[in-house]
Amino acid sequence: MPLHHLTPTTWVDRLLPPRVRPYLYLTRIDKPIGSLLLFYPCAWSITMASYALQAPFTTPLTYISLFGLGAIVMRGAGCIINDMWDKDLDKSVARTKERPLARGDITRSQAFVFLGTQLAVGLGILLQLNWYSILLGASSLSIVTIYPLMKRITYWPQAVLGLAYNWGALLGWSAIANDVDWSICLPLYAGGVCWTLVYDSIYAHQDKGDDVHAGIRSTALLFGERTRLILSGLSGSTLSLISYAGYLNHQGEAFYAGVTIAAFQLARVLYKTDFDSRESCWKGFTGCGWSGFWIWIGTLADYTLLLLS
Repeated sequence: MPLHHLTPTTWVDRLLPPRVRPYLYLTRIDKPIGSLLLFYPCAWSITMASYALQAPFTTPLTYISLFGLGAIVMRGAGCIINDMWDKDLDKSVARTKERPLARGDITRSQAFVFLGTQLAVGLGILLQLNWYSILLGASSLSIVTIYPLMKRITYWPQAVLGLAYNWGALLGWSAIANDVDWSICLPLYAGGVCWTLVYDSIYAHQDKGDDVHAGIRSTALLFGERTRLILSGLSGSTLSLISYAGYLNHQGEAFYAGVTIAAFQLARVLYKTDFDSRESCWKGFTGCGWSGFWIWIGTLADYTLLLLS
């Protein structure tokens, strides 16, 4: 039986014709957690900038919608770039060997054409922003492109992913304010990078056995038995840096309530995750996403209370 018949059925299989499915699986659209993790730093920044400038609610609503669509598109483009780099490596890892490129469902040339389509849509979204934001957004593409190479040369590819995945913490603010308040956005960005190190290190533990044989490096292999302790420290850094950004932005109690709930969520994830179980690591990875959600909800509540006062 061909491998693709063994793939668990998703809405992609149920609703779309066979010729289209490999392209959508290439973007991981059936696993929205990746898009959400890309979206949340954007949402934090957009909402915090709207709070600082006391912008009308239509302003964050417009840009959160744009950035939400952009997160879906650019996460998909990033996955395509990653899989084009990793086609041969993915064949050596149990969890990734059924990805469309590794399995041979589509060719690199077909993926490249589809990538061009994704990037064109992403550019169309980017062009809705001001020129400062257009240039700032375009400058992140180099990090996105080199990220898949990092797992071949360093045990810190998760840090490089963090640099790319949290660019929205800078871009969201500039979209609202036509500039970046670096005193606020840099700690917010740094906190996001630490957050990415937490969730992507948990994610990397899924493949650590295969990675050793495939020559893939990661913080999961680097941290080893010290993972829980190190990720606890990184979680503390995440919450401290984001709280500091909120302090500099004069956020109110609702913001800190959101950060507090996020702290409990991260603590729960780190306590419950079995780093030797793929299923547990996947649950821990997705659980980290909820911490980003609660930070945004606290920020959004703070902004809403400001408008109502």
